[in-house]
Amino acid sequence: MAISELDLPTGVVAHSLADAERMAEVMADGAAQVLDYAVHTHGVASLVVSGGRSPVPFFEALCRRELDWSKVQVSLADERWVPPTDAASNEGLVRRHLLQGRAAQAQFIGLYQPAASLAAAARLADARLEALAQPIDVLVLGMGEDGHTASLFPGNDNLAHALGDDCPQLCVPTQAPSEPRERLSMSYPLLSAARTQYLAIQGMAKLETLRLALTADPLRMPIRAFLHSPLEIYWCP
Repeated sequence: MAISELDLPTGVVAHSLADAERMAEVMADGAAQVLDYAVHTHGVASLVVSGGRSPVPFFEALCRRELDWSKVQVSLADERWVPPTDAASNEGLVRRHLLQGRAAQAQFIGLYQPAASLAAAARLADARLEALAQPIDVLVLGMGEDGHTASLFPGNDNLAHALGDDCPQLCVPTQAPSEPRERLSMSYPLLSAARTQYLAIQGMAKLETLRLALTADPLRMPIRAFLHSPLEIYWCP
């Protein structure tokens, strides 16, 4: 199966790249162009990325792009509720691989803060995200083989609320099926309003997940809620 064979919704564009390195470079070129336009048009640009190992080549490619990084805000679609020094922290990953060189001048708006509970941490993150330029200029999502995206996992008690068009929170508390279980995730209304949206996936297994998600209930495969225009899907074997 090739990504070109998928019956994608109108306005969703798919790109097939030779390998992860090429995919990272192409995505970085596109994201940098959008961010540069936003800086020159609005005076500020917002970039929201996802964690995990897969985005690292993209982070390292993007931080080399010529931008007025001092006018770029960077945040996370989701975060593990662990300190930035923890190996599982998405913030730590972004600081090590994206906020380097000139990109270190960017304003980072993290989701993690110490709090008495995950719910309290989500409220603190929600308040912090008020400083993020909205709508988001560039959003980069990933996808798990279970169809989750950000930290919006199937079977989560809070999922229907987080995916609701009328969800009032910018950030919601969620639970993951694996450790660290306590997570923070941007809500659907904030994510789906992004001006430019990328979904980056690798391998045949995730291509099959994407195929199944096209006709799935978003509560079973949350990525389905994001498969609409404007979305560019980047895939490599």
